[in-house]
Amino acid sequence: MKKISIIITIALTITLSINSFAQAPPPPPPAHGETGNQNGGNAPIGSGLAILIGLGLAYGGKKYYDSRKEDLEDYTK
Repeated sequence: MKKISIIITIALTITLSINSFAQAPPPPPPAHGETGNQNGGNAPIGSGLAILIGLGLAYGGKKYYDSRKEDLEDYTK
């Protein structure tokens, strides 16, 4: 009997939590002059793009430094 009550409690908790997600407010209406059928979102990509460019430059700089270091070691031998 105890297992059945635990299973019912878990099932009821899951059912009620799923139902609460359906109560979210609707999305805002489109602005004046815009259609509601647009692809993509309004996520800013500027800062992420700057991070990716910076990491690419750092990786390229490291590769360049390593290749120069390797060339210098070849000349000293």
